[in-house]
Amino acid sequence: MIKKVNSVCTYCGVGCEISVEIANQNINRICAERNFEVSRGELCIKGKEGYKFLNSPNKIRGAFIRASFLKKNSKLFKRVQFEKIVTLQGKSFLQVDYSEAFKIVAQKIKEITSSESPNSFAGIGGARTNCESSYLFQKFTREIVKSPNVDNCARVCHSPSLRGLKATIGEGASTNPFSDIENSEFVIIIGSNTTEAHPIVGNKIIKAKKKGKLEIATIDIRETHIFKSSKYKLIIPFEANLLILNMLAFTILNENLENQEFIKNRTENFEEYKKSILNDPFANPTFFNKIKGYEYLAEEIPKLAREYATKKSMILWGLGVTEHQDGSQAVMAIANLALLTGNIGKSGAGLIPLRGQNNVQGACDMGMLPYFKPDYQTPEKTGLMTPEIFDEVLNGNVKMIWNIGEDLAHIHPNLNKVHKALEKLDCLIVNEVMLNEVTKFADIIFGVRSAYEKEGVYINAERRLHLSQPLVDSDLPDDWQVIQGVANALNSHWHYQENEDIWSEVQKVAKNRFAGADYDKLRTKRREGSGLQWPIFENETPILHQETFKTENSLGKFVYQNYKLRGQIQEILENQNTSSEYFYLSTGRTIRHYNNSAQTKASSKLAKHHQEDILLVSAEDKDFFKSMRLVKLKTKFGETAPLQIKITNKLKKGTLFATFHHSKSKINFIFGDVADELTKTAQFKSMKVKVIKIE
Repeated sequence: MIKKVNSVCTYCGVGCEISVEIANQNINRICAERNFEVSRGELCIKGKEGYKFLNSPNKIRGAFIRASFLKKNSKLFKRVQFEKIVTLQGKSFLQVDYSEAFKIVAQKIKEITSSESPNSFAGIGGARTNCESSYLFQKFTREIVKSPNVDNCARVCHSPSLRGLKATIGEGASTNPFSDIENSEFVIIIGSNTTEAHPIVGNKIIKAKKKGKLEIATIDIRETHIFKSSKYKLIIPFEANLLILNMLAFTILNENLENQEFIKNRTENFEEYKKSILNDPFANPTFFNKIKGYEYLAEEIPKLAREYATKKSMILWGLGVTEHQDGSQAVMAIANLALLTGNIGKSGAGLIPLRGQNNVQGACDMGMLPYFKPDYQTPEKTGLMTPEIFDEVLNGNVKMIWNIGEDLAHIHPNLNKVHKALEKLDCLIVNEVMLNEVTKFADIIFGVRSAYEKEGVYINAERRLHLSQPLVDSDLPDDWQVIQGVANALNSHWHYQENEDIWSEVQKVAKNRFAGADYDKLRTKRREGSGLQWPIFENETPILHQETFKTENSLGKFVYQNYKLRGQIQEILENQNTSSEYFYLSTGRTIRHYNNSAQTKASSKLAKHHQEDILLVSAEDKDFFKSMRLVKLKTKFGETAPLQIKITNKLKKGTLFATFHHSKSKINFIFGDVADELTKTAQFKSMKVKVIKIE
């Protein structure tokens, strides 16, 4: 008998509702109904095919303790009851009952925190699991272990969006629902390959354009698919986001296009901001007349600025903005534009950061950040950010990491350094669905349920809560059950029986966002193919900041940061004769894979179209690459594996692009510690590399 149930796709931050046909504990088909709030009858190929990992031999089914870890800790663990000895990724493990593993983890935590300090423990992860598990993970780390060191993968993606938006408008999240795009007249997309990374949002933009209501401006370092639908197609130099955004604001101010009434009634610090920007030589678009190959931007930027200022407009951005050393400041510049023109707090006008993982918004809301508790309350003590945790491991101060659903050994930068840190740990615990790069370093591995096998709240990039439900049965635990098992082995006496018990606690602890979001409401919304946007009291809140901003004085604040000359722009401006073997590299996603591809490559329909990371090179550089089939990229931090090259006319001269989904490519080994100045989010979008021909 075939049954049909509704749930949510937990790949990218769009968070599409899904309708699933199930027969005999097997998923037959995943699709979307036209009345679903986000997906509206459409799913990308990952949403349709991304469940095939459920039957993969690489799916982790059990609890495992590394044999060498037990030998090293033989005095602590004198007798371990185990079921069998297995080999995982070339290493010997003892498969044990989960309760036995809980005791072992608890004993090791006691030993390390008593001989060192609670700060020697760190908890990282939570964005790939549900909110209930993320909440309990930070509670365990802060209240049971007494360590302030919690973080999640927002550190490598949208931490700058949170920082930049909180500094200007008081709330670090999307202001409008995705559906509001169709009510807009003008959309700026900057630093986002939307049709690949967030395909259903990309479809919404293109459909609105085809209806004749919407114009699009796309700003990126290369031509992406959505350029075809864009009125303004700005290919910009590397590391130029803040420069461009300030130029847009300069034009608006210089031509008196600002919304004076909105500025007067709803903002502060305007005069200081105006003075700073009008006196900044880098803010005038005519600066680009000096930048060879990009001179056309001097004329295009003012045109774009005029249209943004005089229409009901939105700005959408991705990691092409945040993964830079001025990522937080670029987000502040984006918010400045909205405040300057009054394009915020109403339908069709607002700001949408396109977050990477479906529940990275939720993990942050739950307090899985070193500087925020649940509901963005200030913690008693600020902990370490993930890059700082790695540094402190190498310094001998952090001895133990518990990692939940984040492939630390693949998705972070400077992987030679990260791998050294992981090898130095006294203990690495990993909760995972699939074997991946980080499990190669793990001492203790807990196989846990995937999102397709459990219930829980996931919060997408538009602040929408969806309640998932199990599509197939599983005898594995949810992440929160593992966390509670270890907590109780440490005599914590937690008594959560089901996810709903934890969520009821979240509603009280994070009442400013979730007080009215009980499971009954969320189940009703799930049946309807929808969710609820926080803050949720009696009703949800689709659009933020309609009357006030969530700042201390309820006003939006202009915050100006001038662009700092560097990198590719400085080289062009100063006519530096860089060797022809050096290029600027940026990285990103393909539609067929997700992040480390551990789940998506288990689907043949996804894997067959993208089995390796390809290096895209500009047609303007074809003479340099003409005799090359394979190349390596090298920096002072490391080098990649050999990469196949592909010539494209979508890139400007001197620039390269590659995906990073396949660990064998070793792309992230060449990135160093250059990061956003305020959040330490790695600069994955710009790295000067040396190209080495493979003979």
